[in-house]
Amino acid sequence: MIPRPTEAGRLAPPRLIPGTGRWPILLSVPHAGCNYPDWLVRLSRRGRDSLRPLEDPLVDRLVWRAQALGIACVIADAPRAAIDCNRAEDELDPAVINLPPGTGHDGWRVRSGLGLVPGRLAGAGELWRRRIGRNELEARLDTAWRPFHRLVAEQLALLHRAHSEVLLLDCHSMPWRAGQAELVIGDRHGTTAAGFVADLARQVAEREGFRVACNDPYAGGHVVAAHGAPVRGIHALQLELDRRCYLDASGREPGPGFDRSARLIQALAERLGSALLDRQAPPLAAE
Repeated sequence: MIPRPTEAGRLAPPRLIPGTGRWPILLSVPHAGCNYPDWLVRLSRRGRDSLRPLEDPLVDRLVWRAQALGIACVIADAPRAAIDCNRAEDELDPAVINLPPGTGHDGWRVRSGLGLVPGRLAGAGELWRRRIGRNELEARLDTAWRPFHRLVAEQLALLHRAHSEVLLLDCHSMPWRAGQAELVIGDRHGTTAAGFVADLARQVAEREGFRVACNDPYAGGHVVAAHGAPVRGIHALQLELDRRCYLDASGREPGPGFDRSARLIQALAERLGSALLDRQAPPLAAE
């Protein structure tokens, strides 16, 4: 039997790994979830393996060195196939969600099958046996998407009370493509972080030996767009790391470059955090 709406509430909620608050940095990992409820697998046309290409494998483990510095991390444990935390609530694909006629989002991500609930993948075709109803969508949003963004907002606000400037590092991975950089830093073309933040991130990554590009081909998704507010001292960068840098040939297990890649994220967090701390307003001298 194809699962009904009441089963949609079984998605895993996001996790918060707390930090010390010493660093003005927050990590987020929206696409590493690999906990597939049975109802979601049954709803798919070709089973779990057809959904797993949507994952950013092991990125939740790749950030361990940065977490060891005392930096908090928000991790989405629900799979991207069920709900994509890096999409806006209105990025609705009428081919996937049962919407009133003439409604839905016409953005390029939705048209390509990668909306709030992904609908199709190159090489896999259509993902689902049927469209889902609005109640099912709301259950997924309430269980996974909204708590993820609430945690990110709360943690940034907590850091911002202690530091005049803070930075969200939204961590992803990308499939290898010929000629592509190993790390793509996205700030949505200068709108989610001050220019010096992306410039310094590039310098740090290049010093770590990585080939780097900015905003090409990934400028940043909903996470950095929703939470970055550089005019208020809240910066946000999306990091897309080539999976060949840290996975083995299977694309599912750590490869020989795993620790090098973990050190990259650690170096970015530490160096960018230090730069923001250096910019803190000095205390007023006593008269």
